[in-house]
Amino acid sequence: MNPAWALLRLASPQLPIGGYSYSQGLEMAVENGRVHDTDSARRWISDQLLLNLARFEAPLLLAHCVAAQEENWCELLQRCEEHRASRETRELHLESRQMGYSLQQLLNGLPELDAAARAFLAQRPEPHLALGWALAARAWRISPQDALAAWLWSWLENQLAVLMKTLPLGQQAAQRLTSELLPLLQQAQLNASAINPEHMGSAVFGLSLACMAHERQYSRLFRS
Repeated sequence: MNPAWALLRLASPQLPIGGYSYSQGLEMAVENGRVHDTDSARRWISDQLLLNLARFEAPLLLAHCVAAQEENWCELLQRCEEHRASRETRELHLESRQMGYSLQQLLNGLPELDAAARAFLAQRPEPHLALGWALAARAWRISPQDALAAWLWSWLENQLAVLMKTLPLGQQAAQRLTSELLPLLQQAQLNASAINPEHMGSAVFGLSLACMAHERQYSRLFRS
């Protein structure tokens, strides 16, 4: 079977986990004027990619995928606890928990998930997104690096979808912005892959403040 099918399946917006219900603070950044045009949107996304995702979120997800592939369940449990503790705001915690729960329900209904992974998942009362993503990659025989690439692409695609709904940004402008951001997406993957897991970490105060403010935003389209 063509391995591209599994990769496209994992990265697809049709994956029923509710990813497009969330903006990860971007809606609030638009509301308060921090993001107001293509240039400011490029800066926001670029900063998130290189200062946040590449330094912590992406290497942590990669560590989940590697542990799941190697059946290192003790290591995977440790990464799960790190992920849970790293959610700085209520919105980010609820987002990860809800999407992880949806992935759990999906995986439990699929024949591809093997018994060992199914047993590990069953022992997690509140599985998060990174765990579900790693086990989906294991079930569909997707390499950790490809699973990371699919996650980064899904994140970027979602951010652009948020911009098209909250800014006067059309589809062609979004595609031009995609062309400009793809090299940074590749750099984020390379940087994340080169980080020693013991050195993962970031301090994204702007994102945390945007997410906290978004909890009280009067009118909004997204859950976070």
